[in-house]
Amino acid sequence: REAPTTCVFHQVPKDVSMKMTLHPTRLHTAVAPASRPRAAAVLMLTLCALSFGGAVARPAAAADGGARWTVQTADNSFGAGRQDYRYTLSPGGRLEDGIVVVNQGTTTLHLALRTADGVTTPAGRLGLVDRGARSNGVATWVHLQQDVVTVEPGAAMTVPFTITPPKNAAAGDHVGGIVTVPVGADGVGGAVARPGLEIRLRVSGALKPSLSVDAVRVHYSGTANPVGTGDATVTYTIRNTGNAILTARQAVSVSGPFGTWARHAARIADVPPLLPGATWKGSAPLRGVTPALRLGATVTLVPLLTDAAGSIAPLPATKATGHALAVPWSLLIVLIVVLGLAAGVVLRRRRRRVGAAPRVDGVVA
Repeated sequence: REAPTTCVFHQVPKDVSMKMTLHPTRLHTAVAPASRPRAAAVLMLTLCALSFGGAVARPAAAADGGARWTVQTADNSFGAGRQDYRYTLSPGGRLEDGIVVVNQGTTTLHLALRTADGVTTPAGRLGLVDRGARSNGVATWVHLQQDVVTVEPGAAMTVPFTITPPKNAAAGDHVGGIVTVPVGADGVGGAVARPGLEIRLRVSGALKPSLSVDAVRVHYSGTANPVGTGDATVTYTIRNTGNAILTARQAVSVSGPFGTWARHAARIADVPPLLPGATWKGSAPLRGVTPALRLGATVTLVPLLTDAAGSIAPLPATKATGHALAVPWSLLIVLIVVLGLAAGVVLRRRRRRVGAAPRVDGVVA
């Protein structure tokens, strides 16, 4: 007798990515009575694997605990088995596509479909704004044929939609998505599961990828050792000032006046994908920094642009600098004490010389 298989579903984080894993549209398969236990175990293992296959492709928790669903792209002229939606469209253009809702649970689903603009989350992922937040990009260009669906257990439903960017749509990358939530659920965030798919739309026109670095700060922490080195932390803000999604390789260094005693930070992870207008707070620790009175920090970024085919192209590097004081207080205190002792010795010797000088009595004529 085979041991039962248990699959535990976890809650979905608020800021997870919208990339989905495709799932079969039917879960009910006829099997012979003798093989039903083995088939049931295989089915449960499959559901466990699917539940961890995508960041958002996890079952939604309904009141009766029997509601589970996933979403996937429709198979059409754009392709089959797509993980998300990626298009290039001219301003004022129009395209048609579809989203498929698959009921993998045992109860009838009543779901609401919503559109939302994309954001770069504090965790460095591409997410969607919550319900109630103002959307003025892709979310307003996507028109669903219906925003509420009813799907029977084991069935799938395709919801067509169109995307029509306005004639004055800005050239460059625009990100949004379509999410599904139980009808009546509050918001698209919180503790409610919300399987969805990301939409990346590049509006035709001049592509101007650009990153800037500002607010470079150096925070130095010295040591009690008068001749020792300390630690420094360089913080900075990266801003996507262009119209394309960009990541970047980054390097940070600090040095004393005229580039002396330079130290370079260890390998720093690449900047996460930044949407146009998004910012990212960077930080890099450095060890063994000499307190050279005035420290200069240099942050170097090499922007990385990904094209429609997935190829990554490095762009010209951009740099920014910042400065801070790094006073060797321990060494200064030692020097002050030494100079004080030396001054005391000199004064004492002068007094002894004055006291030991011979006294000459005046002669009266």
